[in-house]
Amino acid sequence: MIRIEEISLGPDDDRSNLPKAVMRILGIELNQLISWEIQNRAIDSRRKNSVQIVYSIDVTVAKEDSLLADLAIAGERDDKIAELIVRHRVRKVIPFVYPIEQFERTPGMLRPIVVGTGPCGLFAALLLAKSGLCPIVLERGQKVEERVADVDRFFATGKLNPTSNVQFGEGGAGTFSDGKLYTLVNDPRSRFIFEEFVRAGAPPEILYDAKPHIGTDKLRGVVRNIRKTILQLGGEFKFNTALTDIRVKDSGIKSALLSNGDEVPVSHLVLAIGHSARDTFEMLFHKGLNLEQKALAMGVRIEHHREAIDAWQYGKQAGLPSLGAAKYKMAVHLPGGRTAYTFCMCPGGFVVAAASEPHMLVTNGMSEYNQANFNSNAALLVNVTPRDFGNPHPLAGIAFQRLWEKKAYSLGGGGYVAPVQLVGDFMANRRTEKLLSVKPTYKPGIKPAHLAQCLPAFIYKNLQDALPHFDQKIKGFAHPEALLTAIESRSSSPVRIKRDDNFQSNITGIFPAGEGAGYAGGIVSSALDGLKAAESVIKSIFA
Repeated sequence: MIRIEEISLGPDDDRSNLPKAVMRILGIELNQLISWEIQNRAIDSRRKNSVQIVYSIDVTVAKEDSLLADLAIAGERDDKIAELIVRHRVRKVIPFVYPIEQFERTPGMLRPIVVGTGPCGLFAALLLAKSGLCPIVLERGQKVEERVADVDRFFATGKLNPTSNVQFGEGGAGTFSDGKLYTLVNDPRSRFIFEEFVRAGAPPEILYDAKPHIGTDKLRGVVRNIRKTILQLGGEFKFNTALTDIRVKDSGIKSALLSNGDEVPVSHLVLAIGHSARDTFEMLFHKGLNLEQKALAMGVRIEHHREAIDAWQYGKQAGLPSLGAAKYKMAVHLPGGRTAYTFCMCPGGFVVAAASEPHMLVTNGMSEYNQANFNSNAALLVNVTPRDFGNPHPLAGIAFQRLWEKKAYSLGGGGYVAPVQLVGDFMANRRTEKLLSVKPTYKPGIKPAHLAQCLPAFIYKNLQDALPHFDQKIKGFAHPEALLTAIESRSSSPVRIKRDDNFQSNITGIFPAGEGAGYAGGIVSSALDGLKAAESVIKSIFA
């Protein structure tokens, strides 16, 4: 294939014009163009009233090698052709195919166990299943169908199911998010992940969008279909079944004890437990796994009118279907050494109740595929270091999170009602008495408050310092009527489970992976880590 990059079209321009651009750049006729496929699509909104959609295209042409050779020769003689080649980075590419080797299980071979069905656990299990190893997958929560009902009930009534909620259940925390697939990790395995998502029902455009998303509504079906594939390949799922203990002999894992009373012999166990499995972290610590503190971030959710964000980002072109709901991502380094940044931006989305423990309040963001809700929101976070925990214990970060989640629950008055504050009141250090133009999306309810009572003082102050900087980047971001909801405390794991270069912990046969183990952040990076952990399991079994 030949890849051509940086092909710009206006948001009203039909993508059917892309072949014409390819023919112009390569200097070919239509009958020489065999096929073309969008490889990447990104929105360039640096000029607010002249937004462009920028494409990278993979094309198949007749006599590809000779064409590239002719282009190179022409480029040496003609400055215009040379400029086109350089500007569009015209080059030959070879598509990556993820190699999966098929193995046969020998008599007496123990089945690998995967703990957790977030993206890390699902893709670890998928690779193990495709390799013929018939994994057993444990999930403390419900299947996604029942989990959705539990979450909807929680949003409506404030009655929490501690094992089936926004954090726990099939698909992990990402199932109730925007389904964002954007990652800075450059790994060819990513293509396999995206193709498996599409095979399971995700929109095909995730294969080429620069900032792809599936949406929580579509992601639920995708998760269910990946489960079905694993089952068809000989895997087994045990829902409502937590890992409660492990048996260790001679520094190696021998069996897993489950919440249903079973003890299952195991020699290879992938820990894809997620960042909220606090009881599992405690069990692993007492069993002697090497755990260490890890930095995290905490803060609030900020909500604006979606149409305002669209206008700030896209100017007069806001609202065009080809642009969709606008996104943003910002960070500012503050004088005291802290960093404040936006995270998990949900265009046209909702702020959601993400608690997993009684009497603790947690928020997160969620969008459906069409991103059409009246507000857009994002986490507004400040980095927290282990020095802030005030305790050297490996699990001190969990205690730190719990402390502030309890304060937020109390400030809301119970029932998982969330405390909220207008940005104008937040900046003026005063309690909010009533809301104004920005209506809250959080359920089961909100209570006007002063968020200084449920945020560490250094986070409150740093967010005050950061908001004017963000307002310079997106004029109106610090609008006094924008709404802040507390507390966002689960952006990442406060614990890292140490592992070696072969992905094994200090207990042989245990492979910590994903966001909960402290090695990923987001759907794609977690899925990548799951694949790598599964590769290490396979290598360990068949070495």
